[in-house]
Amino acid sequence: MKKIPLDLGTTAYDIFIGEGAVDQVGALLHNLSFKGRVAIVTDPKIDGFYGGRVRKALKKSGFKCLMIRIPAGERYKTLKQIKRIYDSLIQNRFERSDLLIALGGGVIGDMTGFAAATYLRGVSFIQCPTTVVAQVDASIGGKTGVDHPQGKNLIGAFHQPRFVCSDPAVLRTLQKREYRSGLAEVVKYGVISDEGFFQYLEKHSAAIRDLDLEKVTHCIHRASKMKAEIVKADERESGLRKILNYGHTIGHAVETLTGYSKVKHGEAVAMGMVAASRLAVELGLLHAADVQRQVVLLEAFALPTRLPDLDPGDVLEVMAGDKKVVGGEIYFVLPKKIGSVDVMQVDKKVLRRFLKALPKYV
Repeated sequence: MKKIPLDLGTTAYDIFIGEGAVDQVGALLHNLSFKGRVAIVTDPKIDGFYGGRVRKALKKSGFKCLMIRIPAGERYKTLKQIKRIYDSLIQNRFERSDLLIALGGGVIGDMTGFAAATYLRGVSFIQCPTTVVAQVDASIGGKTGVDHPQGKNLIGAFHQPRFVCSDPAVLRTLQKREYRSGLAEVVKYGVISDEGFFQYLEKHSAAIRDLDLEKVTHCIHRASKMKAEIVKADERESGLRKILNYGHTIGHAVETLTGYSKVKHGEAVAMGMVAASRLAVELGLLHAADVQRQVVLLEAFALPTRLPDLDPGDVLEVMAGDKKVVGGEIYFVLPKKIGSVDVMQVDKKVLRRFLKALPKYV
């Protein structure tokens, strides 16, 4: 396995990436000299695929474990499901010396992390991400939380894991739509930070779309390394880390307005990235050719690049309630070129005109 260290002082940890990593969870935990009990939080489908392997790995290293299964999907990312985790931990008398394992996608990771951050005022947890989004983004950096009917991730806490264990081979069990949805987050890193990586994605788009494991592992490693570097520089999202929200301002609004069920997170991010790029062109920051490069790459990954038919006023209202709003003003991550972005406030009147004009790009 490859190892990416994330130096955050007293909360530093490693990100392990490699085929078969899911079978090394027990050994990695043993290496931390951990002695407590373990609760695996997952959903029924992922449990069917990988729960047995993780339990076997833990048992081999001498750990006793409890299974907590919660429903899969963004619409279940709620405080009601967090209570189910609390109830199980309390019933089994879990202590501060015990630990949670998030085995699943970004939703499971966010919820498990939030439960760990708040149960007994904080217990340890580790991330075993099983989707592209979770492996390159959600599992790294300590953001945890749940959604609220009025917006995504409005309730949460920063709580870093003890380590992250990413196995690219588990992506083979994802449905095609779920896998390709996650590639939007991979594209994001190329736009915000590394044109060379963006070119790699362009060159190998067909192989990556069809899950060539060697190339996908390279993508997971490169994106994870970029995420780690950004988090190291700005753990609490006070500056540089904000660029990771590229495509998410409008993307989150799309998810909220479609009920967290019709549009996958990565699909919403893909739409949001293209919309943000078109806004950057309108503001004179970006050449239209760089928008087209993103559109071509995203469509090569079978991702949508146009917003659904939503009322511009509704989109603006949801964005105004986003957790990234400062002083009532809406901020966007806007590209200046492939590999470089700025975070800037955009006037609401400008946004309203822009959103009304978006259909002209269809």
